[in-house]
Amino acid sequence: MTYTSDQRFISVHNPHTEDWILKIRFPQRRDSGIYECQVGTTPPIGHRMYLSVVEPLTTILGGPELFINTGSTINLTCVVQHSPEPPPTIRWTHNDEEINYDSPRGGVSVITEKGETTTSHLLVQKARGPDSGRYTCAPANANPRSVLVHVLSGEHPAAMQHGGQLRLQYPLSAALLSVIVTLMGC
Repeated sequence: MTYTSDQRFISVHNPHTEDWILKIRFPQRRDSGIYECQVGTTPPIGHRMYLSVVEPLTTILGGPELFINTGSTINLTCVVQHSPEPPPTIRWTHNDEEINYDSPRGGVSVITEKGETTTSHLLVQKARGPDSGRYTCAPANANPRSVLVHVLSGEHPAAMQHGGQLRLQYPLSAALLSVIVTLMGC
């Protein structure tokens, strides 16, 4: 007998043994806590246990925004932790379209290492403008995570927004010219 109105909790009795099993469908972190299995005798006999529900965590290293120079390699690393088992698949998308590793563009590959912590590396060789956009790592058994990639085509923007902070960037020649002009008193 299960004492809850939550339909996700089901007690199952194996008719060939004296075992009872508590099944929780779609477990959530809020289901963590103390559970008691109780035999209806007088006095009642019970066994308490603590259940810890761990939610898989997906992260993309270096995100949420990355800035890459044209011609460089885009190297995105997706890490899946706290998963009861390694994800059977990890899907990568670019602007919501599944990445085709056999596309005529070439130079796109993925390396996945499964284990207690699963890591998937997406490599895009010789990055160019159309490679800019939102990349998403979607493990089959965990929430997806995205990163915004900007491929810079040789320009040196005076100011660039990165991770909520404003960074000023000047080409080295402009900084040297400014120092020379100041020293000469022009």
